[in-house]
Amino acid sequence: MRIDIFCKPESNCRCDRTLANVRQALDELSVEAEVHLYRDRRKMIDYRVYVAPALLIDDNVRIAGRVPEVSEIARLIVERPRYRRRMQEVA
Repeated sequence: MRIDIFCKPESNCRCDRTLANVRQALDELSVEAEVHLYRDRRKMIDYRVYVAPALLIDDNVRIAGRVPEVSEIARLIVERPRYRRRMQEVA
C-alpha cells in the first residue's frame, strides 16, 4: 500500500499534522505502507488536486483540503480493498 500526502511548499503545519496522523493510524492498525510527503505544486496539479493537504491512498485522492483525523485515516485504510473493487467495477 502506498500513501501520498501532497502539500503546498508554504503549508508546513498542516502537512506535518497530516503526516503524524497517517503514521499514528498505521501504528494503531499495525499496517506497513510506503508514506511519501510531497511539497510540490506541480505534482498536485498532475493529480488535479488544488487544495492542500491532500491524502492519496494507492493513487486515489481520498481527502483534500483538510487535515484528516486518525480514526478517519484508519477507516480509509480498512475500507481500501472494498473501495478498489468498487472503483474497478465502475471503470
